[in-house]
Amino acid sequence: MKRLENKVAIITGGAAGIGAATARKFKEEGANVIIWDLDEKRGNALATELGATFAKVNTANYAEIEAAAKEVNDNFGRIDILINNAGITRDSTLKKMTPEQWQQVIDVNLTGVFYCTKIISEYMLANSWGRIVNASSVVGLYGNFGQTNYVATKAGLIGMTKTLARELGRKGITVNAIAPGFIATEMVAAMPENVIDTMKAKVPIGRLGEPNEIANAYAFLASDEAAYINGHTLSVDGGMTV
Repeated sequence: MKRLENKVAIITGGAAGIGAATARKFKEEGANVIIWDLDEKRGNALATELGATFAKVNTANYAEIEAAAKEVNDNFGRIDILINNAGITRDSTLKKMTPEQWQQVIDVNLTGVFYCTKIISEYMLANSWGRIVNASSVVGLYGNFGQTNYVATKAGLIGMTKTLARELGRKGITVNAIAPGFIATEMVAAMPENVIDTMKAKVPIGRLGEPNEIANAYAFLASDEAAYINGHTLSVDGGMTV
C-alpha cells in the first residue's frame, strides 16, 4: 500500500519548484492532490499531467482560502494533509528595505500560513486526524544577510509550528516543519555560476539539494510513519547547520 493512499492533500505554492516536486511525490504515494498557486498556466498544466486538481488561490487572502478549502471538502469529503509551501522573497538590506517589501513577505510567508492552518485545521478536527507541514528554511535557524523579512517569517514559522503542535496534537493533528538548505530550483539555476559554487562550498556534502529531496521529507512527515513526530523542524540541508 502506498504511504498516502487516498489521503486528500493540499499543497500551497504547488505549481513549480519544490511545490511541484511535492505534488508529483504525493501523487506517486497515492494521494488526491490539490495544488494551490497563483500561476494558473503552470498549475493547470501540472494538474493535467498528474490527474490532480488546481485552484488559483492567494494564500494571503482569508476569504479565498475559506472558499477554496470548502470546495475541496465538498468534493472529497475531507482534508487530511496541508503542506504550507507557498512563499516569496523580496530581498534587501535593512537600510534599503521598504515597508512594502517587508509586508509583502510577512503577508504570504507568515500570515498566509496562519490563515491556511486556521481554516483547514477545522476540517481536520472534524475527522480527528491531520498532518500539517510548514516550509521554514535553514536561514530561519541562523539568519542571512539581506533577508530580514524572509528570515523573520521562516524563524516565526518554527515557533508557530511548536505552538500549533501543542494545541492540535492531542486532537489527532501533527504539525511539523521542514527547513530546506540551498535547493536547485529554477530560481537558483538562473544565478551566476560563481554564486552557485559559493553556495555549494557552504554545504558539507558539497552539492545543492534537489526539489524531490524536500518532497521526500514532506511525504514522510505527512505519512503514518511519522505519527509520533510533532512540533519538530527537520533540516534538509546537506549538513549546513551542523
